[in-house]
Amino acid sequence: MCRRKLPEEPVTSDQLQRIPSDDWYALIDLVTDSVTSAHSKRAYSRALVDFLDWYDENGRPGFSKATVNAYRAYLLQQGKSRSSINQALSAIRKLAAEAADNQLMSPTLAAGVERVKGVKQEGVRAGNWLTKEEAQKLINTPVHRWRQDEIPRTKALRDQAILAVMIGAGLRRSEVAGLQWEQIQQRDGRWAIIDLAGKRGRVRSVGLPPWVKVALERWSRASGLNSGRVFRALNKDGSLAGRVRTKGGYRTDGNLSAQAIYNVVSEHATAAGFVDNEGHPTLAAHDLRRTAAALALKGGADLRQIQQMLGHASITTTERYLEPMRSLQVTAGDFIQIELALAGG
Repeated sequence: MCRRKLPEEPVTSDQLQRIPSDDWYALIDLVTDSVTSAHSKRAYSRALVDFLDWYDENGRPGFSKATVNAYRAYLLQQGKSRSSINQALSAIRKLAAEAADNQLMSPTLAAGVERVKGVKQEGVRAGNWLTKEEAQKLINTPVHRWRQDEIPRTKALRDQAILAVMIGAGLRRSEVAGLQWEQIQQRDGRWAIIDLAGKRGRVRSVGLPPWVKVALERWSRASGLNSGRVFRALNKDGSLAGRVRTKGGYRTDGNLSAQAIYNVVSEHATAAGFVDNEGHPTLAAHDLRRTAAALALKGGADLRQIQQMLGHASITTTERYLEPMRSLQVTAGDFIQIELALAGG
């Protein structure tokens, strides 16, 4: 969409509520352009559109620290999760910075918005992770479904390779979607994914367990692919798709999106029986990353090795990530020994 050019003259604080909507949406474009991840672009855009809708509904009170604090309180009242609120506030802070840079807002007001505090996360969410036996069951589910004629062989091998990479190398779904065959190289006598770009452009290399490499080779032979994107869309009969339907229309590159990777995990988690009482999957794509960390920890990997695999900038992040898993291995309750009387009969 073509956006109106931003004004060159600064806008005073008492005129903020009269900034045309087109200027705000032009700023949203600048904010989303400042992040590299496609997922972050969508999340920031959605968060800012929601904020502007609320802003309009409340009479356009002026873009200030007080207004953003009021929106923060509104999100809390709506029961939004802390992570969702903090992501929205991060996007709004960037919006204020862009408004000031483009003379739509005074630097003083923008600095006030940037000082709005996020919502403190109390404790660490445990999330879900699988045992070794459960992980093996999930990874092999696509092949078992093919043997029962539920899905084509090529889909079974592709999906098995996707699940193997996520559990065996700890990749994010966006990283799986963007993985290239050229990144899978042999270094120092072992196979690895080289120069994998993660969050905020951080680059890492991740070693591949032999069984993950086998899964990738099987998919390569079945699909005939050995260059470009590793994981491609398939037609219902298992042939490579040249035209992919997305929310934004059709693409002709045939590549899988991060959302498609999410769907693959949900599909096979459901088939493997990881569901709640209503039949909804209890396992999400990010849980496979937690599983990778949990299995590596239990297998004897040290924190630095797990940090490298996951691509965390700080080892403190890795420690927080592993805290729920470690805290449940031996709990305080394990030291409370009670003998229960038997109810004979």
